[in-house]
Amino acid sequence: MTVIDIPGSKSVTARALFLAAAADGTTTLLRPLSSDDTEGFAEGLTTLGYEVGRTPDAWRITGRPTGPAVAAADVYCRDGATTGRFLPALAAAGHGDFRFDASPQLRRRPLGPLTEALRTLGVDLRHEEAEGHHPLRIAAAGIKGGDLTLDAGQSSQFLTALLLLAPLTAEGLRITVTDLVSEPYVEITLAMMRAFGAEPTRDGDVFTVPPTGYRATTYAIEPDASTSSYFFAAAALTGREVTVEGLGTGALQGDLRFVEVLRRMGARVDIAADRTTVRGTGRLGGLTVNMRDISDTMPTLAAIAPFADGPVRIEDVANTRLKECDRLDACAENLRRLGITATTGPDRLEIHPGTPRPAEITTYGDHRMVMSFAVTALRTPGITFDDPGCVRKTFPDFHHVFGAFRGRS
Repeated sequence: MTVIDIPGSKSVTARALFLAAAADGTTTLLRPLSSDDTEGFAEGLTTLGYEVGRTPDAWRITGRPTGPAVAAADVYCRDGATTGRFLPALAAAGHGDFRFDASPQLRRRPLGPLTEALRTLGVDLRHEEAEGHHPLRIAAAGIKGGDLTLDAGQSSQFLTALLLLAPLTAEGLRITVTDLVSEPYVEITLAMMRAFGAEPTRDGDVFTVPPTGYRATTYAIEPDASTSSYFFAAAALTGREVTVEGLGTGALQGDLRFVEVLRRMGARVDIAADRTTVRGTGRLGGLTVNMRDISDTMPTLAAIAPFADGPVRIEDVANTRLKECDRLDACAENLRRLGITATTGPDRLEIHPGTPRPAEITTYGDHRMVMSFAVTALRTPGITFDDPGCVRKTFPDFHHVFGAFRGRS
């Protein structure tokens, strides 16, 4: 059995940074993810005037329930979607003039449903170039609160940003959602808000959050379930056994459900209270699977699909076209480059069995392209990547850790 030490969850770390900054007191985050995305988020908080102290194993954030400590700031969000969507909501709850910009990659990704919701709440917000995209400028003067209707069909992060904001408003928020993808990420948000003293409730499509504010706490970051998917898939593909500790039946992250997909394909899966183990059986079966709620693991499944004994059809993942790249087309194009038959539709990807041949993977600067097709490379020597370093976004040591796994007998 191989035990893999997976770094902290990107999604949990980003939410914890927002909550800590908004809380009354000093919060300690244990084992937070240190990567380009999360370091960019912490840097953004510092630019907004929050006190952030970082050591290898713990970050300490002194919160400000009244908002940023500076009257004006220019925040660069790098490539981080959580940074570029959460920090404007945090700044809007304070007072001052705040500008947010991002990398060309993040500038392409949508913001419109979130920024329209903030305008509905009375926030003076202006997109400087393309409407609904970075860069944007906010003249913040606090938020009263009230009722909202939100379409979160492109990204659950729009809803998460508003939920995180809600306890900081004067009257709270009542949000009616008309469409929602990646719903488990919203459940992460609600659970973490409660851990910091908020009292969100959900009744079907309606989320109600009173203006409680937040309390500082000590919060441990669980390992990243999306990152774990590459090692679980590697075990299923190679017939080996992999255990990730710290991810079990009580895990917050819905992407742990990827192991159930592997179970359906023939792998043996054991989920205990504090760990998850996957063991390959020498067989991968084809299947049709809806991955709407775990779409970040879609590329992982695509990467091992050629080795299944029947077609793999992935459905209801239109939102992956709006990630760091168009992941549906990127996966299909790279699979074809490997000699595999792959077809796409507006929200689906179908992959037929075959023997991949060596080729260079076009990453489009997307960390998940590299980490997913690194799994394919376990059975296809000679696969290379045009930008292997883009894994720094979420897992800077990926190549070292995955290489060590690959080299173990």
